[in-house]
Amino acid sequence: MGRLEGFSAVVTGAASGIGRASATLFAKEGARVVCVDRAEAVEETAASIQAHGGQAIAMTGDAGDEAFVQAYIQRAVDEFGGLDAVYANAGITGGPTPFFELTPEIWTEVLRINLIGPFLAIKHASKIMIPKGKGSIICTASVAGIRSGAGPASYSASKAGVINLATTAANELYGTGVRVNAVCPGLIETGMTQSVFDYARSRGSEGRIGQLNPLTRAGVPDEIAHMALFLASDEASYVNGQAIAVDGGLSSSHPVGKRGGPR
Repeated sequence: MGRLEGFSAVVTGAASGIGRASATLFAKEGARVVCVDRAEAVEETAASIQAHGGQAIAMTGDAGDEAFVQAYIQRAVDEFGGLDAVYANAGITGGPTPFFELTPEIWTEVLRINLIGPFLAIKHASKIMIPKGKGSIICTASVAGIRSGAGPASYSASKAGVINLATTAANELYGTGVRVNAVCPGLIETGMTQSVFDYARSRGSEGRIGQLNPLTRAGVPDEIAHMALFLASDEASYVNGQAIAVDGGLSSSHPVGKRGGPR
């Protein structure tokens, strides 16, 4: 029996990176998964799950559009008979625009996808979950939402909003049995961060990636997917309203000039 055996789940941003890894892992653990993304590559995620004996369907659309959010929630209910877990993972950085060149349009789009998208997922998923008295909703935040230095201002502010959304929504759903939590990834090699890794490799400084955290390395999507799996499962039945950093320890410290360690 898998840890999500019999679950009906949705994963957004499932075309690549953390979303693809999570959808794949959820299916491996027994969930029937609606894979959602605006990129057509989400079809490949669902096809791969099916090829390995899992159950999955793909939907393409905008995770920040309310009508589409309602559609993917309803699709999970119609295809798989209910809804047990939603991982609202879809997000964008808004690009490497310098602070004083950021525009209201960039801010609006980043907030729409990164913050309003998870809000809509919570709003509509919880309506399905409340009558059952249980359910898990997970949102992807970021260490950039904890403090500065991990992303552009608009992205960081949106992820700080996701952290607050998880705590606020958990309390809005007081007494319903529906849990809401956030995952705060550190530096993970995905399409979103690929330019950082490519640049380091081109300079021969790949070994320095992740040097600011105590594990002195970057993470991989599967490491975030396993946290999402835990939060989606009944193993996390008493975990609610939390923002959990999965960052090698990066957010455990303020920057310092010298580190301790074995001599």
